[in-house]
Amino acid sequence: MGWFSRQSAGGEEIAPVWLLVPAIASLGVFLSFIGLMYLRWVATAEGANLFRNKVIFSFLAVTLIGVWLYGIANTWHSLNVN
Repeated sequence: MGWFSRQSAGGEEIAPVWLLVPAIASLGVFLSFIGLMYLRWVATAEGANLFRNKVIFSFLAVTLIGVWLYGIANTWHSLNVN
């Protein structure tokens, strides 16, 4: 992020495609967290808890990906507004 700020310090705009770098990195962090959450809650669940844990995991995974998509969409929209 420091590199991005130095690139645009002279008043020049950077290409929006450079925002793919932190977006992909943050998606990797979210997906790894979701994977670890799956291993912790679903893969180790037994019996009656399995269905409940799958439902909770699915809800949290969809929520996390939704938050990521919302943040990326707002960032991209703010670039197109200016």
